[in-house]
Amino acid sequence: MKTKNIDTQKITAKVNNALDTAKKSLNKANDFALNTTEEVVLETITIASQWQKVTEKALKGGVQLLENQQNLIFDSLESYKKHIINGKKKFSKVFAS
Repeated sequence: MKTKNIDTQKITAKVNNALDTAKKSLNKANDFALNTTEEVVLETITIASQWQKVTEKALKGGVQLLENQQNLIFDSLESYKKHIINGKKKFSKVFAS
């Protein structure tokens, strides 16, 4: 039986070629993952910034609404106070006579 000579240089070249191809593929996949992650993060920051502006407007509007309601309550209380004072004066005149 004849033994086959193995050409180690050809095998080494094929293995090195396969490793280089694998490295290139992994680098491409890594670059793609990094770019995609960067795009997602930037888009998330942009959307968060927009929502922050919306929230800021809502809070300002809410504070303005609360201020208006508070002023309305105080105005109503002032009016009620004047009404009670006038009623007391009239009541006193009716029973004072």
